[in-house]
Amino acid sequence: MPTDSAGRNDASGLTPAHGGVLVDDEASLRLKYFDYCSAQVADLLLYLSPDEIFDLAERANREAGATSSPSYSEAVQVATRWIAKRLALPPFDVWRADYVAHPERYEAYLMGLWEMDAQLSAD
Repeated sequence: MPTDSAGRNDASGLTPAHGGVLVDDEASLRLKYFDYCSAQVADLLLYLSPDEIFDLAERANREAGATSSPSYSEAVQVATRWIAKRLALPPFDVWRADYVAHPERYEAYLMGLWEMDAQLSAD
């Protein structure tokens, strides 16, 4: 399997570990953490109706002193930020320790964004 100068498999962000087992490097773990957090926010966003998304955005605009109504895209961005602030996600160090110990628990929650980011970084 070809590796870069740091010993990483270019496409996966994996590094050789003891006994030939591959483990994620720090950059790959951070990409997976961001992917995991994004998936959690996206899952909750899907539970909101378009009306609820607009209500959240209009409330946020009023609190910020804005007088105009948000576009749909702006409303989704506001709702996404609102969910992200209120969602109890673990800090990276806690997530990393649990992911390294039990990666199978997280694989179903990853959307694959980390793979695209890793591929872009390798190019």
